[in-house]
Amino acid sequence: MNPPQRNPTPPPRSNGARSILAAAEALFAERGYNAVPVSAIAARAGISKANVFHHFKTKDRLYLAVLRRACGASTQVWRERMAGDGTFGERIRHAARAHLLHLLEQEDVSRLILREVVENGPRRGPELAEQVFDEDFAGLVQMIREGQHRGELRREADPAVVAALLLGADVFFFLARSVLIHMKTATFAADPERYSSLLMDYLLSGLAPNGAAGPDAKSGR
Repeated sequence: MNPPQRNPTPPPRSNGARSILAAAEALFAERGYNAVPVSAIAARAGISKANVFHHFKTKDRLYLAVLRRACGASTQVWRERMAGDGTFGERIRHAARAHLLHLLEQEDVSRLILREVVENGPRRGPELAEQVFDEDFAGLVQMIREGQHRGELRREADPAVVAALLLGADVFFFLARSVLIHMKTATFAADPERYSSLLMDYLLSGLAPNGAAGPDAKSGR
């Protein structure tokens, strides 16, 4: 794959562009970037090949737009739960659980994103960071800072490391579950919600301000 253009394609606003993105997302997730010709995307979207290039100047720009859309959908799960009612601890627990379930429910798209990071990250890291991941990761970091400002998380904790722990734990579960579920000691693998609940118990306890039990601490189950 050629390196992407430095200027990312803006978010689609027309129905035609959204149809193209939906078709491309499904095909890239099924087959991978190299195995999907633009003509196949056009056929899936019910439009002409020329119309695809009208909305997205190159196949690579279309691919980046697909990755951004998929990451944006995952981030929106965090934002919606964090904007709800309840304490910070309650909201971040709900958000973490919903994020893990989103990864599992959107398995093909989740694998598409992770495949891109693993296979092309060393070569395309700067472009992927700038055009796909940075803004969404920064949003999660800001959510962690909210808990610090409210006094519910240790102020000295690096919020970016906390965000990486949250995402990394979910990604590990997503990638390893098919093996973990057959391991006698990994009983959590059969119940993603229990895994997320215990994970947040341990994480929030470790991040509690000195002398506190952690935001909305619960006993392990």
